[in-house]
This record gives sequence, C-alpha cells and structure tokens, in this order.
Amino acid sequence: MNVEFTGRQIEISPALRAQIEHGLNKVTRLLGDNYEAKAILSVERHRHAAEISVTCPNRKPVVGLAEAKEMSAAVDGALNHMERQLLKDKGRWRNLKRHKKQAPDSMEQSSASSAGVKTPAAGDWQLATGPSHVVRLDNAVASRPMTIEEAVKEAEFRDRHVFVFHDKAGNTQVLHRRNDGKIELIEVP
Repeated sequence: MNVEFTGRQIEISPALRAQIEHGLNKVTRLLGDNYEAKAILSVERHRHAAEISVTCPNRKPVVGLAEAKEMSAAVDGALNHMERQLLKDKGRWRNLKRHKKQAPDSMEQSSASSAGVKTPAAGDWQLATGPSHVVRLDNAVASRPMTIEEAVKEAEFRDRHVFVFHDKAGNTQVLHRRNDGKIELIEVP
C-alpha cells in the first residue's frame, strides 16, 4: 500500500494521515495490498473537500469524494463513499452466474432442444407446440383508413417495425421495416 498525500491550502496533520491510513485498511481487506492511493485534501473558504482515489492493477480506479465543514468529516465521507463503491462492485462480481462450459456440439443440440426446435438430424425444422406468447399493441394498428404515404409516416412517427393499416378501398395492408432500414408493403388477401 502506497499512499500519496496532497494538501491544497491546508497542511496535512499527522491525525489526518492516520485517519486516512486507518480508513484505507478497510480497502486492503477488499482489494489486497497491491494498490496505490492518492489523497487530495483542499480547503476553499469554509468548504473542506477530500478526494481519495485507489488504483489497482487490472481494475478501474475507485474514487471517493466528499465535502464538509470539517476536514475529518470530509475524509470520513470520502472513505465511506469509496467503500460503498467497492462493496457494490464486489457484490456484482459475486453475483455473476457461472455456467459449466460445454463442448460445441452439445451446445448446438441443447440450444435447439431448449428452443423447441427439432434438430437437423430429425428432418424438418418445426416449432414445438406449446403456450404461445401474444403481445397486443394498440399503437401498431391504424384506426382510420390511410394512403401508403400516410401509413409510412405514421409508422416512422410511432417507431414501429410492423404497422397494420386499411387503405381507402378497405383492404388490410402491413408495413414491415427490414433490418437494412427499407420498408416492405405486404398486402393481406
């Protein structure tokens, strides 16, 4: 643990050094001993600010900032802020779901069987019959008859990939936006 102290408009007392080093001992429990810390303490009028940053190899730097009326309170706030960040990051790392690695051949078969699709060796590709998921959208269907140009503008305005409308003759038509951005017109018989 290597700590670099910087004081701006303040002389860093041994008590403040001890407070910061004691607070960084908590960081040592979370990160280990292989890190560098910088503590910047500054005073502007009645505002005392503390900025403590910790850099560790193979990790993003963690910075704790705090302001208070007294420097010791600002240092405590900065250390607490940094500790919360580290605990949150450690909790994220701990909650990552880890799956056992599979061979490439078995992955293809397991993904196909979990999706309800027959494997290519079985012949045709059909979806298994199961509960279908239906999502009803009111804003993807036009309520009044439109021309094709009006329907295209309305679909772009509503930001829909599929838009259903009736033309002036009463025929049902569907606009479909492809992945390349072009719009297809599908006439429903």
